[in-house]
Amino acid sequence: MIATAAPRATGSAQWADALLRSFAEAGYGLAEPGVLQPSEPFLDLSGEDIRKSLYLTTDATGEELCLRPDLTIPVAREYLASANAGKPAGYSYLGPVFRYREGRASEFLQAGIESFGRLDRPAADAEMLALALQATQAFGVSDVEIRTGDVALFTSLIDALGLYPVWRRRLIKDFNRKINLEQDIEQLTLASATPRNEYEGVLAALAGSDRKAALALVTDLMSIAGTSNVGGRTVAEIADRFLEQSTLKAGALPRDALKIIKRFLAISGEPRDAIAQLRALAKDSKLDIGAVIDALESRIGSMTGHGIDVAKVRFSTSFGRGLDYYTGFEFELHARNNGVEPLVAGGRYDGLLQRLGSTAAIPAVGFSVWVEALANIGNPAATGRPS
Repeated sequence: MIATAAPRATGSAQWADALLRSFAEAGYGLAEPGVLQPSEPFLDLSGEDIRKSLYLTTDATGEELCLRPDLTIPVAREYLASANAGKPAGYSYLGPVFRYREGRASEFLQAGIESFGRLDRPAADAEMLALALQATQAFGVSDVEIRTGDVALFTSLIDALGLYPVWRRRLIKDFNRKINLEQDIEQLTLASATPRNEYEGVLAALAGSDRKAALALVTDLMSIAGTSNVGGRTVAEIADRFLEQSTLKAGALPRDALKIIKRFLAISGEPRDAIAQLRALAKDSKLDIGAVIDALESRIGSMTGHGIDVAKVRFSTSFGRGLDYYTGFEFELHARNNGVEPLVAGGRYDGLLQRLGSTAAIPAVGFSVWVEALANIGNPAATGRPS
């Protein structure tokens, strides 16, 4: 349900309650999604690896449910079920989330903002960062390190290189999950020299195919064999594996593409300098990635308009948050010289709402605040907030 009043605050939530009021003043009303959520969206979007961190149960119908591990997906589902679906709308939230974290409490408070439907993406991105900085300041934490990146840049680069679909899919997946790309590329290149095996005919039939064609072929083959899985792997998983092996058989990642990717991933520093390096890379490599660089430049201009000193923002082309559903701008705010875990983190996820059932793509951007982490290092005297 969408509420209008903040929940009663206790302990560290007293600061968060004041934070919610400031979010409301910025136009973000309070959302209060249920604590129990269907587990499928979390497993689908984050992979089965997240299962070991979830607190799971089933209802009387057999549907698998979980205690919400974060609030982005629940708020997005509430938005899609509301009369505002497809229209510009923004929500704030504050509540407990539940996730197994070794050596730390499994229940902890999370606050944040989600903004849906805005077409002015660079301006919306900049506003999220400005509000995230406001969140840390509400807890008396002003000296933060701002780390930013943009997965859309990497996606556009890979698209412009014209690689095999399986290369594209794997490289983007690895980037999103913060896997060492250069190491992975080397391993895949070596794998292209693997000896012949009993599936040579299938691999040859898949050479140059896309994922849809591979899935159709493997589905037909397994239907003929009268089975729907092998060794616990689904048809889709088997098709992906065959497609990957087929591509590797066709040849290694082109050397010039590897060189361009490595040069791209080395770009970091002050955003304006990074933009200059990106434009130089595009020119030298004759790659059509100008539109996404222009969007980055527009975002930086909007940040300046929000009073953010962009000279203090660190941008890196290799920065990622480790979640598949991000599609563009990503950021984290860390305590200066104490920044292993972020205090605030978020970004753009334009594809998420379609994966949750929307019939059309809906722009979306937001961030989450780790309330207790901020409260632990905050200075109540700096803001007059209750201690």
